Parts: sequence; structure tokens; C-alpha cells
Amino acid sequence: MVAMTLICRNNPHLKGTLQRVKGNLGSFAFTWEQRKLGEIADIIGGGTPSTNNPEFWDGDIDWYAPAEMEGQRYAVGSVKKITELGLQKSSATILPAGRTVLFTSRAGIGKMAILQRSAATNQGFQSIVIKDNTNPYFIYSMGSEIKKKAEGIASGSTFLEISGKMLGNLEIAMPSSREQDKIACYFEKLDDLITLHQRKPKHIKNNK
Repeated sequence: MVAMTLICRNNPHLKGTLQRVKGNLGSFAFTWEQRKLGEIADIIGGGTPSTNNPEFWDGDIDWYAPAEMEGQRYAVGSVKKITELGLQKSSATILPAGRTVLFTSRAGIGKMAILQRSAATNQGFQSIVIKDNTNPYFIYSMGSEIKKKAEGIASGSTFLEISGKMLGNLEIAMPSSREQDKIACYFEKLDDLITLHQRKPKHIKNNK
């Protein structure tokens, strides 16, 4: 949310959009309630099939690594894929599309993407599988706050890491489901606009 604000402030075309969004958000009668992530979502870790067994790899199940989370809102297809046997022989779990916000728990805590197709992850994730009455895009939009809190309690001697239990105990402010939907809608539109604007220079360059 902070990053979006800075981008809009530095661009005259997007600045007006940010002001309109803030104005509309300000008209809502927010009723915020502190909730633990574990109350509104299941926190699911990942796993890695043995790399020594080729029967576990090159299947049709998407399997994400943290490096794939750079700069994307939606996870629509992984670089590596595993087989059903690889899934069964590891601690990887199938995560549901549309309700899962992937969340990296090590090697860069707090990279997030909304899962668009059912998939699994390696152990570098503690993914947030949303329960009923919670908007996934709202949780994604709260990413900077969740990341900051997660980094504040992460531990580890070699590298910082946050466990599923620790992430589940994090508290965030939650409005009603109706207000979540409205907030999510506005920020999704703003994200769409920013993405379109960021692609524009490359498009113009390619047409020269």
C-alpha cells in the first residue's frame, strides 16, 4: 500500500487516481477488529520431493519456490512442476486456487502472490489459505503490514524465518467482509492501473 502511494505521488497521471481512491475509501464507515491470521486463514507450509528421484519431477502440479514471487500479484504457473507421486512422497500440500495467498517465510520474508491455479510450494512458504468471509485480495493488500510484523518476530541463526504458528498468531486489523470487498476492489483497480503504467514505457520502446 505504501509502495503504491509513492508510485502515484511521483506520477501526475496516477496521482489523481490515488486521491479518488482515498476519497472513496474515506466514505466507508470502517469497523476494525484485531484478528489473528490463524483465525481467518489456515497457515500451510510446503515441502520438496527428493531431487534424486526423477519420478517426482516434471509432472503437471505447479510447485513454487520463493524466487518466483518477485514482482507478481498472481501466481499462474511455476517454473518447476512435480508429479502426484512426488506430492505424496513429500510434505508438500495442494493449495486451493482463489483462496490462497502465497507468503514466503524465509530467504526474503513476506513476498506474496495470489494463487490462480491449485499448486504446491517448497518449504520456503507459509501460505495463507483464506477461510469464509475474508477477501483474499484484501489480505494481499495488507501485505506490507503483515511483512513488517513477520520480520519483527522472525528468528534463526543462519537466516531469518517465521514458522506457521508464529504467522498464525500475528494480529491484523480487519473490517467487515463487506468493507473488505470494497477496499479490495479499489486497490485491485489501482494495482491494475499501476501495472498498466509500468508496462507502457517498454511498449513504447518496442514500437520505436
